[in-house]
Amino acid sequence: WFAVHGTSMNNSNQLLSSDNKGYASQLFEQQVNGDGLPVQGSFVAAFAQSNLGDVSPNTRGPHCLDTGLPCDKETSTCNGKNELCVAFGPGQDMFESTQIIGSNQFHEALNLYNSASFKLSGPVDFRHSYVDMPRQNVTLPDGSKAQLCKPAMGYSFAAGTTDGPGAFDFKQGSTSGSPVWDFVRNLIKAPTAQQVQCHSPKPILLDTGEITVPYLWQPQIVDHQIVRLGQLVIIAVPGELSTMAGRRMRNTVYSTLVETGWPTTTTTVIAGLANEYSSYITTFEEYQIQRYEGASTIYGPHTLQGYLESYKWLASHLAEGTPSAPGPSPPDLLDKQLSFLPGVVFDSAPFGKDFGSVLVDAKPSYTQGSVVTVKFVSANPRNDLKTNDTFLAVENLAGPGNWQVKYTDAHWDTRFKWIRTSTILGHSEAEITWQIPANQMSGLYRIRHFGTRKSLFGGLATFVGQSSQFSVTGVSPRKAFFHVLHM
Repeated sequence: WFAVHGTSMNNSNQLLSSDNKGYASQLFEQQVNGDGLPVQGSFVAAFAQSNLGDVSPNTRGPHCLDTGLPCDKETSTCNGKNELCVAFGPGQDMFESTQIIGSNQFHEALNLYNSASFKLSGPVDFRHSYVDMPRQNVTLPDGSKAQLCKPAMGYSFAAGTTDGPGAFDFKQGSTSGSPVWDFVRNLIKAPTAQQVQCHSPKPILLDTGEITVPYLWQPQIVDHQIVRLGQLVIIAVPGELSTMAGRRMRNTVYSTLVETGWPTTTTTVIAGLANEYSSYITTFEEYQIQRYEGASTIYGPHTLQGYLESYKWLASHLAEGTPSAPGPSPPDLLDKQLSFLPGVVFDSAPFGKDFGSVLVDAKPSYTQGSVVTVKFVSANPRNDLKTNDTFLAVENLAGPGNWQVKYTDAHWDTRFKWIRTSTILGHSEAEITWQIPANQMSGLYRIRHFGTRKSLFGGLATFVGQSSQFSVTGVSPRKAFFHVLHM
């Protein structure tokens, strides 16, 4: 449970990627399972999320795209423009950054795994309850009472973060609205006076808790859950806790358990974004500043206090061995949810070509460390998402007629890019690249592409494309020498 956002890949990336968490998982599984294909081994490494709310993986920090200078710290803007303030690093591009942050998590996890000496023992147990957050009354540090709010998103939400800036000149740290955007907001739904007062000092940009068409825009009844594995207690929270909010949550649950007789060796860990998504959860102090995370804390300034009291209640029932009330049932929206995925009308191959035909073939030979690029006549990949399968395979000739799969689309070294060349005619291409590892075994290889086409009448049919075979050889000492000189 490393608390860090999976945003090493920025919002300019158009490829599906499991980001730094997935890369760490692959490295760990390869370490234990050997060099087989991903997800085929018996050992599973899960890099779960924790209280990541304000933790960016882009460790070089936010800089202005136009000047290269650091952004304004208070508003995360460059000359008033939030779109120009973007965080980078630690690598030279987002792919290298993903590898570095993923590798860091893997290496530390491996150290923890190899040095672990404390063995969990005891019961397996849990407590779970649904909670109607806006109806919660909480006790504040001064002893007064307060009620949480119906959900709403603030102005700074639209500013985005330095991992993915927003648009329209919204700024982080906004504690006042604007007549123009208030007018636009009111066309959708004007917040009530009670809602405005409840969320103060957040200026409401989207009154999500009072919009009911076609259904509530954000959840009000959410899952709260605690799981026990011996002395390990997993706090399953349906949102993104900030660093300090997470510390307070862990300490609250730990203190509650220990005060009721649990051993001091009890460990509490937060599993974030679990069961449901209720956006961000910041401290009362962080909420007052109204950066992106505070503006996205949807139940008002006392949201964290509501969570703390609820999880303290669950921890008490867990410690005492008594059942917790199930709480109100959330609405069942399975038959009401809207989908904005575009449908596939049909696919067709260009005149004189078949599906799977090679448009750009592999060269006869490559050296270790170089890149192979092949293009095929293809079809919309949404026809078949290849769940537990692959759109590509890099195969090695192990013997006469014996081609063995060495890489799939799950490997870091391969990329599958789908390109729609004509929407009207239904033409598309698949570009497959393989970054040959520096230690790749010499031999003969080929690249294959697997797809599914849809006819004008709706029928589906699979196809396979195949490149010419090519050789992979080691880098000559002379080429390696000149490569070092030009680095």
